[in-house]
Amino acid sequence: MARALGLDFGTTNTVVALAEDDDARLVEFTGTEATGAVFRSALCFWEDEQGWNGVASEAGPWAIAEYLEAPLDSRFVQSFKTVAASPLFERTTIFNRQMRFEDLGRLLLQKLVRHAGGQLDDRPARVIVGRPVEYAGARPDEALARQRYDLMLREFGAEVHYVYEPLGAAHSFAARLTEPATILVADFGGGTTDFSLVRVAAPGAERRCVPLASTGVGIAGDRFDQRIVSQLVLPLLGKGGQYRSFGKVLDIPGGFFNDVADWSRLAMMRNRRTLEELRKLQRDALDPEAIGRMIALVEEEQGFPLYDAVGRLKRALSGADHAEFAFEGGGIRIAADVKRADFERWIADDLVRIEAALDAALTRGGVAADAIDRVFLTGGSSLIPAIRAIFDRRFGAERIATGGELTSIAHGLALIGAEPDITPWEA
Repeated sequence: MARALGLDFGTTNTVVALAEDDDARLVEFTGTEATGAVFRSALCFWEDEQGWNGVASEAGPWAIAEYLEAPLDSRFVQSFKTVAASPLFERTTIFNRQMRFEDLGRLLLQKLVRHAGGQLDDRPARVIVGRPVEYAGARPDEALARQRYDLMLREFGAEVHYVYEPLGAAHSFAARLTEPATILVADFGGGTTDFSLVRVAAPGAERRCVPLASTGVGIAGDRFDQRIVSQLVLPLLGKGGQYRSFGKVLDIPGGFFNDVADWSRLAMMRNRRTLEELRKLQRDALDPEAIGRMIALVEEEQGFPLYDAVGRLKRALSGADHAEFAFEGGGIRIAADVKRADFERWIADDLVRIEAALDAALTRGGVAADAIDRVFLTGGSSLIPAIRAIFDRRFGAERIATGGELTSIAHGLALIGAEPDITPWEA
């Protein structure tokens, strides 16, 4: 039995590591669709008489494969971690089956264990779960998120502990160091950006790592995706348009557009009530064709290909000054050359809030910027040049370290779990 398991349940990807002896190893998934140690935090459902209550399901990259095989006959759900702390989300209906957050999470973990090829068959004695410093969403309810996580994880490990995600990454990075240092970890996930300050002692010290402060903000990769969708897609779906009501011409409310721009909510729009509301709006809209395109986008399950195109654009702009955005589906065809400068302008306000969270971490930890010895950037969005520029400007490129952008949190969580006393690390 592994001494401890580190679980990084992320908005976009989930990674697991096992603590063994004096190190931790990542769990590599097996099978034709496997993508190494990275398991996509996604679920796909389809009707099947042999499935539970007539519904079959898959998770991870296998969910993507099932969806691409029959997109119109399936329901694809991802980024559902972003609603963990939302009191507004109670459940979603999937083929007449009611599913709460913890049901989705528990199913994801069950499939993850199955695709681990026996590596996770033994229940670990201790599970260390990463959690964001600040949950995503407006007015997140931390107690509600904890309750949902507890229900999601109740069958996964005998003893469950929660640690801030950037502290996991800090512990992983500390294993590389050979001398004392004060480090700042910046974790750019899909739903949140989190910072942690940690003091690292010399190798062999009784307590090698001491956490000093952690802060976070509910802005990260998914928010950047929303900015792209708002600029390039929503104008074609009726954003900024009007409709007639009782003889008056009114602006179309922004609720539907906010849902389309948020992948976690777009995935839930394919239900009878929402589609009936959209068809009523279409009848009254001054531009009914635009609302028709929104309906087609939802009905024809175009959320995954839309956000896949957004992700390709975002990654391309990390390596080039401009890139092509190309999407076709649901009656919509978009081909646009996007400049990196435009993308950076779209996310400028988000970058200000991220930098404010960084300042709060330094203030809370009582550490000046020039006293930081090393800065470790992790998470997919850390590769965005505008993000990297903040740290180069504040700390100097020579102090910046990267690597293991998708796996360092799980690796560090497992290392924390192997320590005799994990109390100082618990959130």
